[in-house]
Amino acid sequence: QVQLVESGGGLVQAGGSLRLSCARSGRAFSSATMGWFRQAPGKERGFVAVSRWSDGTTYYADSVKGRFTLSRDNANTLSLQMNMLKPEDTAVYYCAAARGIVSGTDYDREEAYDYWGQGTQVTVSS
Repeated sequence: QVQLVESGGGLVQAGGSLRLSCARSGRAFSSATMGWFRQAPGKERGFVAVSRWSDGTTYYADSVKGRFTLSRDNANTLSLQMNMLKPEDTAVYYCAAARGIVSGTDYDREEAYDYWGQGTQVTVSS
């Protein structure tokens, strides 16, 4: 079984920065794809950014390009550096992982991911 634990959420003013981390434990799978989704109040959960462990291919949602950066800290930890935060970035952020390589057409679909963390709250004040 795989477990994902997020950390690093909090309250920040608009224009500020936060760094989220996702630690993976349990069964290792070299072909994993890991990333982040988020759910704002009253909205459905949506794609933020993902990275393939095998080749480092990374995808970002248009709304976060140029502001958010994924990085692989070690074999089991993925971080999301969030800069120039906006009030509309306020959401619960969820770490997600897939056992296999998620294709370029499926990376933004929740159904492509097998494991989810419990989420961490990010609040950006104006």
